[in-house]
Amino acid sequence: MGFHIGLKDIIDILLVAIILYETYRLLRSSGMANLFWGILLFLMVWFAVSYVFQLELTGALFDRIVSVGAIALIIIFQDPIRSFFNRLGSKLNIDTVHRYFRSNKNSSDSDKVATQLVIACKNMSKTNTGALIVITRQNALRDYQQTGEQIDAQVSARLIEQIFYKNTPLHDGALFITNKKIAAAACILPVSQRQDLPLHYGLRHRAALGLSERSDALVVVVSEETGQISVADGNTLRTVKIEELSHILNAIL
Repeated sequence: MGFHIGLKDIIDILLVAIILYETYRLLRSSGMANLFWGILLFLMVWFAVSYVFQLELTGALFDRIVSVGAIALIIIFQDPIRSFFNRLGSKLNIDTVHRYFRSNKNSSDSDKVATQLVIACKNMSKTNTGALIVITRQNALRDYQQTGEQIDAQVSARLIEQIFYKNTPLHDGALFITNKKIAAAACILPVSQRQDLPLHYGLRHRAALGLSERSDALVVVVSEETGQISVADGNTLRTVKIEELSHILNAIL
């Protein structure tokens, strides 16, 4: 009896490979890559027991563990899962498609906002003034904005620098840029729980990564210790030069 692999089998294998790869990326970005390999090993043993050797009693026990374990994993990894579907939805958002075909009549305003942000970050970097700036995209993130002081002001480098000046009441927390305006300051952000982050990352860096993991926002951090500028986007946090920051801000605004 020959072993035949058809088109459906190839598609089936490819889908499983894609699902496993995306799951690995999701867990690796959360610092839980070892957990992925543990789950994969368990599934391989379960498949061998239930379908290869067909051990009915052991297979039934494994079936119960798998059914309960799936629910447990959803509860444990609800934040990474929500972040994945949130970012997927933002890419498929109809507003994004609409803006793609719409004329860019507000480009000058966007350039001004980006310029003011770059000037503020450059000046704060020189003086080692710690800053945490959130630029929202599709996700409005109103729940996080409402944890701080509502401002609703035009984006100005001098205003941003004043907000983050050490002796001002609004310097501790995040500043939100929404719809090309300063929406709120001194906002509280969720902190990333990843275990693979460098030890020198402070609370601002962990908060920036925590919010970017849960939304499509871009978060800019100015380190109070070193003056370095970092950008958090998705599951990545990287140090950038001022020229690169200008390019990034102009691209998203």
